[in-house]
Amino acid sequence: MEEKRQQRTVGSIVKIPLERGYHSYARILKSPYFAFYDLRAKENLSDLDLIVSSPVLFITSVSHYSVTSGLWIKVGKLPLEKKLLKIPPQFIQDSIQTNQFEIVYDDGRKKKATAEECAGLERLAVWTPESIQERLIDHYAGRQNFWAKPTKKLKIDMDKPSTIKSIRFVANV
Repeated sequence: MEEKRQQRTVGSIVKIPLERGYHSYARILKSPYFAFYDLRAKENLSDLDLIVSSPVLFITSVSHYSVTSGLWIKVGKLPLEKKLLKIPPQFIQDSIQTNQFEIVYDDGRKKKATAEECAGLERLAVWTPESIQERLIDHYAGRQNFWAKPTKKLKIDMDKPSTIKSIRFVANV
């Protein structure tokens, strides 16, 4: 008998495996976004209200295969709270002229911005589930995740071309 694949369902809560028997939880938002909760546990939590009342660490895009492959298992579903219906602004940094930024809003509007205006915003990118798991593990270990560094630390000195490094973005939604 063929195993049925999970579907990506808005409002569903997924369990994300971490290291050493720990896991975390996220909420499926409008495609391709997820809200990641500041909640790490070793035991399976059945109280969905406890999960969704936890603070949100970040909201970002993740490849669909995180859910459809069964890597992240759906554990339940609740209607989305109003605060999760709108995706927070994100930023884009030009890969050639790295001192140029834009802020992208949920409705598709864009505006030119400075690095300072982008501080604290998520970079507009689609993450792999494995990279998100690494980011969560780093968070709970008290380490800065390489791919989630603050904007100011990603500035590149254009007078020193040898400092230009490619930044890993995955775009396989």
